[in-house]
Amino acid sequence: MAKKWSELMARMPAERRAGVARRTEELVREMPLAELRNARQLTQEHLAKLLRKDQSAISKIERRTDMYVSTLADFVRAMGGDLEIRAVFPDGVVSISQFAAIDKDAA
Repeated sequence: MAKKWSELMARMPAERRAGVARRTEELVREMPLAELRNARQLTQEHLAKLLRKDQSAISKIERRTDMYVSTLADFVRAMGGDLEIRAVFPDGVVSISQFAAIDKDAA
């Protein structure tokens, strides 16, 4: 008989539960576009309609490692989010503001 996830977690030692929670948070913070789209419960076809593109174009975007910031911003916006670009340094994080105009121009 299948066990409920909540029951299995309840039986785990607190230290192990904390480790699982940390790893889950790490995985959620970093994911490829295709996984993000799936997590948002969107299909390539649906996203293609929102972006007025072919499904094959969405597939290509998801496989790219280099693209225009505006393309990425459009993709994220179509999923219901906002793209933020930050520079992370040992002594702090800085939001790069010059790309904010892309969002305003596209809206």
